[in-house]
Parts: sequence; structure tokens; C-alpha cells
Amino acid sequence: MPKSILQALGWALAHTPEPIVRAFAVLLGELAYHFRRHTLLANLDHAFPERPQSDHRRLARESARRLVETGLLSLATPFLSTDRLKHIVQAGDSVTVAMARQNATPEPILLAAAHMAYWEIQTTLPLLVPQPFPEMGVIFRSVDNPGMDAWIKQTRERFGLRLLSRKEGFQESIKILRRRGMICLLFDQNAGLQGALTTLFGRVCSTSELPGLLAQKFNARVYAFYPERRGFWRITLHVDSIETDGTMPGVTFALNRWLEGKLSSSDDACASWLWAHERWKNQDIPAERLRLEAKRDLLETEIAERKWTVLPRRTRVWIRLPNWLGDVVMALPLIRALRLSRPDVEITLVAKAAFRPLLTESNLAEHLVDLPTRGPGYFLHFWRLRKKYPDCYLLFTNSPRGDLEAWFTRCRQRFGLVRPGQRRPFLTHHFPVPVGFDESQQHQLKLWTQFLNHFGLAADADLNPRAPSSTPPSRLVIGLITGSENNPEKRWPVAHWCELIEQLPAHAHLVLLGTATDRAVTNEISARCARQIENLAGRTNLVEYCRRLTECRVLVTNDTGGMHLANMLGVPLIALFGPTNPVRTRPVFSAPVTILQPPGCPPTGGGDLALLQPSQVLAALSLVLSDGSEVV
Repeated sequence: MPKSILQALGWALAHTPEPIVRAFAVLLGELAYHFRRHTLLANLDHAFPERPQSDHRRLARESARRLVETGLLSLATPFLSTDRLKHIVQAGDSVTVAMARQNATPEPILLAAAHMAYWEIQTTLPLLVPQPFPEMGVIFRSVDNPGMDAWIKQTRERFGLRLLSRKEGFQESIKILRRRGMICLLFDQNAGLQGALTTLFGRVCSTSELPGLLAQKFNARVYAFYPERRGFWRITLHVDSIETDGTMPGVTFALNRWLEGKLSSSDDACASWLWAHERWKNQDIPAERLRLEAKRDLLETEIAERKWTVLPRRTRVWIRLPNWLGDVVMALPLIRALRLSRPDVEITLVAKAAFRPLLTESNLAEHLVDLPTRGPGYFLHFWRLRKKYPDCYLLFTNSPRGDLEAWFTRCRQRFGLVRPGQRRPFLTHHFPVPVGFDESQQHQLKLWTQFLNHFGLAADADLNPRAPSSTPPSRLVIGLITGSENNPEKRWPVAHWCELIEQLPAHAHLVLLGTATDRAVTNEISARCARQIENLAGRTNLVEYCRRLTECRVLVTNDTGGMHLANMLGVPLIALFGPTNPVRTRPVFSAPVTILQPPGCPPTGGGDLALLQPSQVLAALSLVLSDGSEVV
């Protein structure tokens, strides 16, 4: 906005009766609350998750109003008389005492100001102190417009303070401290990649090191300098002495802890902080979202200083898992890697309700969200979840439905992968499948890994299986998964299963495993085979299914979800692939896996599974069991 317009607006505000300005501020405050409501409420919910949402709404609305009041007063200040300014702003006793002490025994002083409402009115401080005012400089962020910058500096220096730009004024601030003067500056929790990683309300942020560096270099006394709102355009300035160890990290931590305590102890102070500002925004750069990145990392030091066992998990990452069990299992190593790469994440997994027992047992997430039943209220379910305020949404799905689910939560970062010719308009950021990446020749996990690496993942997938339960040595259990959930062509023929079963060791205990969908196949096999077989298909929940898999010495299985589940559990596999592509979807965990395909079948699949003979499976089974001193 041109300087002349701002000056005209400031003059008008300074000469308009205060009740009218107050009514105008209320109106603009309501508009600000409306347009920044989600950000305001999300920040408050992250900082005070234990408080009711009614408190969040009340504080957010008042914070928006005070933000507007601050802006209007900043515009009007250059045109207000000193008498009126003395009526608007007062110095609290703590300020008077601190200034008297500085006059009596000068020492380097650092006044660290937080982003509280009316922060710019602090430049009127020389008007409020009765004794001679000590030398003081204020470090400020200059604007790109030279004319505007000069006007701001002129109007803010009218009471005797010196404004020192961050770009050119740093050396002058050093000189002032050497002369035992005072320097005032904002301590910022959104200092970008130039700041130090710390926490505020348990959330990782990037805090400016400048206050700590200056305090450490000059052994400066540190005060937190803040305005208290007493009413519309009525402010009292205060200082709180900050006890520190004098080191840069110590000062940095102490200021953030002071701010936490101030905002937690008083709703009035809390409402004066500018919650509409994204103080935690620096760690959401898309290319670095899934790792922590900054010039300096103080998190380990802070964890020790605060006697935490781990970093608080306050960054809310939601993950939409695939719809098929096998794909879910293959995604779990990457979720574990995410936990290592960003130890501050609170993970919410969004998946089918049937997967809840598995996901609960995996202990990889703080929260689970079950997909609702499809119907008219499907997306309304996700709209209601917007009040959970996710920070980032990762989609392993590849469908418009999953993208819409994420969009309805109002999560502002939604990441997915996009294939050539595909459009996913409801994503905010996407990873394009690399040119020349042949998905038929690469495992799906590799593509998913590249997808998460694109957004900053900095840890490798852990492909170590969970150790299976020890099998009683006197019992040989052979598991058989004879069905497939989504494709009949992936099923080895019933006749072949029966032929194999009849040739298995007589002392082996055979177990048919699978889902309720597989029950028709397992019933037919049980009826056609002369020997006794335990038929558990469709008769176990997911937890029991896993337990019975771990009892197996070996599992012979079609390409199905149970195959991947057993592989994750460390069960040795004989996996039968025909039409499907084992290069792309073979089990990923580092447990023993033997892949069998029909004669003449390409490595990437496409063969007729009926051509795979029972003798081939029996030979492979003999090799696996011979390692365990069993002979078929």
C-alpha cells in the first residue's frame, strides 16, 4: 500500500473519536477471526490440547481483535500527541525500577520482546520514565520500500530511541552494549533455517539465537519486555527479569519458557499473543517436511535440560493407508522410518476398520481413524475431523476418494504421488513418478520410498521382521493360504493344493488360513483331502490370524495379504506367483522367501498359475524344511 494512503489512514484514525475507532476495530477483528480462524484455532489446539474448544474459540476471537487494534494504533501513533500517548500507555512499576537501576549502575541490558499485541508502542518508553532515559536501541526488520522504511524509522525514533535495522544496525547494537546501554529486540520462534531448533509448547520451532548470542557475549542482564492490555488502546509496559546461565542456549530456552509460562498463566496474556502468526511454520517446507532442518539444533540439549525422555510429539502427520492388507504391511517400514526422521511427529493412521488390530499392535501411531461406511455421510465424517487440525497428510492411496478425504479435513499440506497423465487437484504438493521409472521392473516400496524422500524423509525403511514365536520342537506346523481376496486368477488350483497336501509329512499339522472370502476354497480342499486339516479360514480375527501364522514352520501361500503379513512376522514363505508381478509386489521383509512361478513365466508375471506343478512346490518346501532338520 502506498505510503501516502497509510499516512492518510493513520491521520484519520488519530483524529477520529475513540469509540468509533473501537467499533471499527471490533468489526475488523471479527473479519480477521473469520479469515484466519482455522490457523488461530489450530495453533491454540496444539498449544492447549487439554482445554475445551470453547476456550480456543474465545481466545482466538480476542486475539484477532487485538491484532487489529495493534495495527490501527501503529498507524495512528505518528499522529498522536505526546499527551494522548501518555494517556494511552503507562510504565509499570517493574519498568520504573529497572530504568532506575540502569541509571544508577549502568550495565548491558537486553530487552527481549515477544509478539504480543501493541508491541510497537514500546518505542514510547522514554515518554513514560521520569528520570533521565538510558541509551537504548531497538533492532527492527526494515521494509523493502526506502521511502516507507525512512518514514517508519523517523516516526518510531521521535521519542529518543534509536532504530537499528537487522541488516545494517547489528554493529551499532554491539557498540551500545559495550557502552552499557540497552538493546530491545523481538525473540522470534519463526527464524527460518537461520534459527536454532527448540520447542515452544512442545512443538518444534526455529528460535532466533540473537538474544542469546548478545547476552552471552556481553554478559548482559536479560529482561522479557511486554505490554499488558488494560482496554482498547490502553497499555501498561512491564519487564520480567529472566534468570539464565548466561549461555546462548540457556537464554534461548529461558525466553521460550518464560513465554510459555506467561501465556499459560493468564487468559488475558494468552489472548494478547498473536496466534494468527505461524510461529511454528519454519519446519513445514514441503521438500524438508519429513525431517528436521535448521542451521543449529538445540533439541538434544533441551531434552536434557527439561528432563524429557523423548521429544514431545506435537507435529500432527496423518497417513492414509492403502486399502489392501498386503499394501498396508509394505507401508509399515516407511512409517517406522518417518518416526526416526521426524521424532516430533504425532502419527494418525487412516485405514479400514479391519486393519485396526494390526495397526494397534504395531505401535506406530498415536491415533487410528477408521474409514466410515460408504454412503451419503462418508465425506461428512472427514469434515468433522477438521477440528483435529492435522498439519500434514500423506496419501499412499491413488484415488480421488482418498484425496477428497484429506481435503475435507482442511489439512493445508496434502502429499501424494502422481503418475504421467494423472491429475490429482486436491493435493497441495505431489511427487511425479520419475521419467523412465518402469513400475513393472521396480518394487512398489522403492517408489513409495522415493515419494517420501521427495518430501524430506531422512531415514531408511527398517525391513527387519518381527521375530516369530518359538514353535514347539515336537510339532511341525505347515500353513497354507489357498485363497486370494481380490483376484481369483491368483489362486493355485484346488486340485494342485490337494495333491501337495497328500504328499506332505504325515506327522505335520496342516492349517488352512485366510479370510471369510477364502472359506469356499478351504472348505472344498478339506472335503477333497483324505487327511485331517485344521480349517481356520474366516474363523480368526486379525490378532489371532497373526498368532497362528507365527506357529508355522513354513507357509505356502498365494500372492495375497496373508503372505505379506507372514513375511512381516518372520515366517518362512513359499510364495506362488502367476499373473501378478513379484518384482513389484514380492514380500519386503528380510525373512526367508522362495518365489515360485510357472514354467516360462516372465520374471514380471503374466503366467498361468495352473502350470505350476505340485512337484515344484514340494521340492521348494523340502529345501526349506531341510534347513530345520525336517525332510518331506
